[in-house]
Amino acid sequence: MSCKILQYDSWLTPYAPALEARIERYKEVREQLVGDSSLSDFANGHHYFGIHPTKDGWVYREWAPEAEALFFTGDFNGWNLYEYPMTRLNDGVWELSLPKDALSVGQKVQTIVCRSGETLRRIPAYATRVIQQEDHSWCCVVDTALTEEYPWTDGNFKPRKTPYIYECHIGMAQEEYKVGSYREFTEKILPRVKKMGYNTLQIMAIMEHPYYGSFGYQVSNFFAPSSRFGTAWELKELINTAHSMGIAVLLDVVHSHAVKNTEEGLSRFDGTEYQYFHEGERGNHPAWDTRLFHYGKPQVLHFLLSNLKYWMEVFHFDGFRFDGVTSMLYHDHALGTAFTDYSMYFTANTDQEALCYLQLANELIHSLNPHAITVAEDMSGMPGMALKIEDGGIGFDYRLSMGVPDLWIKLLKEVPDEHWSMGHLWYELTTRRPKEKSIGYCESHDQALVGDKTIMFRLCDAEMYRAMSKFIPSMVIDRGMALHKMIRLITASFAGEGYLNFMGNEFGHPEWIDFPREGNGWSYHYCRRQWSLAERDDLRYGDLLAFDSAMLQTLKSGRIPGKSATLRLIHEDDKILVAEKGDMLFIFNFHPSTSYEGYFIPTGGAGTYKVTLSTDDGTFGGFDRVSHDCYIAESLPDGRVGFRIYLPSRTAVVLRKEK
Repeated sequence: MSCKILQYDSWLTPYAPALEARIERYKEVREQLVGDSSLSDFANGHHYFGIHPTKDGWVYREWAPEAEALFFTGDFNGWNLYEYPMTRLNDGVWELSLPKDALSVGQKVQTIVCRSGETLRRIPAYATRVIQQEDHSWCCVVDTALTEEYPWTDGNFKPRKTPYIYECHIGMAQEEYKVGSYREFTEKILPRVKKMGYNTLQIMAIMEHPYYGSFGYQVSNFFAPSSRFGTAWELKELINTAHSMGIAVLLDVVHSHAVKNTEEGLSRFDGTEYQYFHEGERGNHPAWDTRLFHYGKPQVLHFLLSNLKYWMEVFHFDGFRFDGVTSMLYHDHALGTAFTDYSMYFTANTDQEALCYLQLANELIHSLNPHAITVAEDMSGMPGMALKIEDGGIGFDYRLSMGVPDLWIKLLKEVPDEHWSMGHLWYELTTRRPKEKSIGYCESHDQALVGDKTIMFRLCDAEMYRAMSKFIPSMVIDRGMALHKMIRLITASFAGEGYLNFMGNEFGHPEWIDFPREGNGWSYHYCRRQWSLAERDDLRYGDLLAFDSAMLQTLKSGRIPGKSATLRLIHEDDKILVAEKGDMLFIFNFHPSTSYEGYFIPTGGAGTYKVTLSTDDGTFGGFDRVSHDCYIAESLPDGRVGFRIYLPSRTAVVLRKEK
């Protein structure tokens, strides 16, 4: 096998047959699905199934192979369940045609499925708008998007090559005690994102989900943008506006599982367990209590691939962050598994059907938009995740560096920072699979939820409630702010070829996220973002926000994440780490108390270095101990090349080599 993945990683050589089988399986499945055609032509289920206006009226189609009869009902016919029977076509497809005046936009409809004496109420599988009614039940609504074309103005937009991702949730992106809207996000939050310097949004909880507190990870209606936040038109307006600001938009897509609810979702749609999902134990996720897709079924692949094309075609999403990839890849969902040996990736535990689906998904996405971005949430380290399919990979552009947040949590919980190992830190931040790009991050929404803590909260804890004022001295807050900035800088600079931050964490948002639920009296107190904290001149949150923006500007100016790093110095006792990337030099002094006068910094050659960023600047809540003078690196008699600089404790400095 001449597959490039083996050239990149010789440790994979014993598994060459398995990697070759990976490619052959993908080719075979693709051939079965499309033959000589394209995946784009195949993934058009959303054009055929569901409710559509026609020249003469309306047509509704559904795939329900085990149903004995299907009926279409709604307020258009007074909810007469059996007035409009559907006709069974081939391959389990049902169809109904209606005249123009039988149906109109805004009407509520349902599908009635009859099987084995049961009469089942269902929402159409390809429903594009689903709302919750006053009695808390969910219902499909004939959507205006079916009859109105949005006036897009983003024809020339392309995502930036290096994604700086702002992970966000529409509903909790406002400060008021309520669910926020697409329109509010467009008007209030997009300008913030632009000003901060992020060039990519990753939006959670877009696909409709019955339980708000699931964070959008238990999807019921895969083609319906969540009605909690507004209309499809308003979501399109958000994306079009983001594009006008130079901001790409990724959908946090959930194809790893689906909600078990039957009246709201796909589960038992045609009366069987096994229509879209595996039956029996294999069809249920033991940790999430959700249904698991049968990726070996052509009809399921058709549904999921069409879903991806739908979000790109109809809403102009620029790509996807695939949730739960690790759970998809292994029959045991990797629950409690530590991947300590290469052989663990190539056993009967690997779900080859799911792996093949991910390859097909990546081929489709990049065929629709060569500039699209795909990111895999995989903690197992599956080889080839972010390599091209033809090279033996799965086809993602990036994998999330999921070990990095775990590293920081472990250090902050278990190791006093005076005992942090610089060598261990560097190894964990920079070691990743060869030729595979990663999105580095020190915390995402996972670390902000109830039961966990953000980095700032771990650093300062209850002291944040009393001492974030600029007029209250606090060694705890001083330490927290210093390390917060250093952790973010070293992560953004070295942990990946892109960077991600969850909204609010850039300014050390206090407290966790807790969605309204019975246990908290259905309160929105913790399900919002207190933007005003970063805008108050008397609080320190704004200093952290200013640093985050300056950090992004610095990294983008040097195109830092995309370049390879060279380690220049590690000194464990001094807690010093120095590395070069491109024409920039990064110096970190993690020592909690010792500042160094005239510390020698080795460089890659002679030249003049200018300070472009210091975590100790007063603008960022520091103490202005770093001079912004130029430093001249020279050859010394002992053969070393470098310069001397004053390094305050718990400070990072970025210098740029002048041309």
